[in-house]
Amino acid sequence: MDFKPLASFIDRITSWRVPWAEVLVLHRNEPVFRYRNGYANLEEKTPIGDGAIFNLYSMTKIMTCVAGLQLVERGDMLLSDPLSEYLPEYADMKVKKTMANGEVRLEQATRAITVRDLFTMTAGFSYDVGCPSIQEIVQSSNGTVSTREFAKALAKEPLLFEPGTHWNYSMCHDVLGALVEVVSGKKFGTYLRDAITEPLGMKDTAFDLNEEQQLRLIPQYAYNDELGQAVRMDGNGFRVGTELESGGAGLMSTVSDYARFLNALTGRGTSPEGVRILSQASVELMRTDHLNEMTRGDYSWDHMDGYGYGLGVRTHISKAGSGSLSAIGEFGWSGAAGCMAIIDPDSELTVMYAQHLLNSQEPYVQRRLRNVVYSCLS
Repeated sequence: MDFKPLASFIDRITSWRVPWAEVLVLHRNEPVFRYRNGYANLEEKTPIGDGAIFNLYSMTKIMTCVAGLQLVERGDMLLSDPLSEYLPEYADMKVKKTMANGEVRLEQATRAITVRDLFTMTAGFSYDVGCPSIQEIVQSSNGTVSTREFAKALAKEPLLFEPGTHWNYSMCHDVLGALVEVVSGKKFGTYLRDAITEPLGMKDTAFDLNEEQQLRLIPQYAYNDELGQAVRMDGNGFRVGTELESGGAGLMSTVSDYARFLNALTGRGTSPEGVRILSQASVELMRTDHLNEMTRGDYSWDHMDGYGYGLGVRTHISKAGSGSLSAIGEFGWSGAAGCMAIIDPDSELTVMYAQHLLNSQEPYVQRRLRNVVYSCLS
């Protein structure tokens, strides 16, 4: 294995638009390469160091879906169950329908939202955290908004389509977090700690940080094309309430910590230390392509060519379609500030890539990074 090309790639993107980047490669449970470059704080020219904490954003979704699958494994719920069995506010949903003359009407939904729809992004929700019902609960709660209250508020919004008929990237996994709360009887963050992070020995992954961790939370940036530089932009716009433990975008972590979680999935649900967070059968279900003839056309992001969508993850289904050097069945997801997971049980490969740049350059960086990683293994 020669990882010089991967180091060169990290050097190249950190001299371009990305303030800092770090990659950790695990092969057969051993760290075979780790490299970082750039500045954690551009203004102070502070080099990126060990223990940096950053926003995972949508990489939170992988852990949320694992939590949900744990409850399926225990028989506490089925993917085919109507969501309203657990969250009654979703029993009577309206759907926005656009008529031939352009008029928009609200009609009674004829399909029930299922638990599966939350996992597969087919419930009919949007990703508009500024929608009226969410803003109303933000104001009436003085900005506290709990996970459960968030789900109740979202249920007041009309669906964009009949559940199960389209794929739309949305707040499905935030509602899944609320579902985990109701079914498990624990706060969502408490459930994640008890069932996933603590058993795996993860000490730096949470929705809220202690004082010591807060000191390690590093600045976040967005690239400004007019200025030709990255500009500081802290905060998480998806966390609209202080009590909201967002299953879609709320976790913070470090490279080392989240790699422990990802590597347990590479181990088909079991960590190298023997801690099992999922069965092998559940991991296989998670990385199975769940798109169908109704939904496949909606999953049309260019950088996902050759990939299907599983239970909260992309999953590699066509080398010809993707042009990717990764194995079929490689899976994972990424986050709004640019972090990315590569989970590959067949190759026994785990990659945790991190950066902290909104408008993350994902279509450019991540496909190239994946190809460079796999070329270095050969």
